[in-house]
Amino acid sequence: MTEQNRETVLRVSTLEAGYTPGVPILRGTDIVVNTGEIVTVLGPNGAGKSTLIKAIAGLVPVFSGSVNLLGKDITGLAPHRMVAAGVGYVPQVNNVFAKLTVEENLEMGAYTRKHGVEERLEATYRLFPDLARLRHHPAGKLSGGQRQMVAFGRALMVEPKLLMLDEPSAGLSPKLVGMVFENVQEVRDSGVTILMVEQNAKAGLMISDRGYVLAEGKEQLEDRADALLKNPEVGELYLGSKGGLL
Repeated sequence: MTEQNRETVLRVSTLEAGYTPGVPILRGTDIVVNTGEIVTVLGPNGAGKSTLIKAIAGLVPVFSGSVNLLGKDITGLAPHRMVAAGVGYVPQVNNVFAKLTVEENLEMGAYTRKHGVEERLEATYRLFPDLARLRHHPAGKLSGGQRQMVAFGRALMVEPKLLMLDEPSAGLSPKLVGMVFENVQEVRDSGVTILMVEQNAKAGLMISDRGYVLAEGKEQLEDRADALLKNPEVGELYLGSKGGLL
């Protein structure tokens, strides 16, 4: 599918949002995510990356602007209604029920489904075979990478149109970062469009189609991922050097 023929899954327009009325963290942010893409949002600490993804998910108040999913206005919907609308969200921390088994975690992700839970479980196990092997293990006993796999799987139980990931590599070793990003690609290849916030700019862009760079609550750069990797402005922002990230 060419870039021109891709359907727009998510369109965020002039979004202002924040935790305190009158004190916006996002200041007119615009982003677009198209079918089948992995789009990564980058930026320094305090840029508003996590606020953006939480505002889309209905977890942070939106003051103005709009969020559209497949042409439908979902601005400010409550989180459970976001799930029903087709938005999956994996938070950065506390993203599994530690005392529940892997399978119980996945079943919790299907709480809005009235039927088809067993079929979705089997589909998730086919996507992540390690979870099938570990299905009876408590999620809190798993490695960081395995817990992320559980969190991804739980969000996929409702067959979202858009999966949003908040810092999926945070706190992981380089080996586990590689594993988690392989999982992200596998999820995309299964037919799910992905919007990801990521502090590890190079690793995130390496698996992405496009990226946005946020600063001071607004997108400053947007380009293909390979172009952003070579862009000296991105290298200076992250590395303090004039070269790109490669």
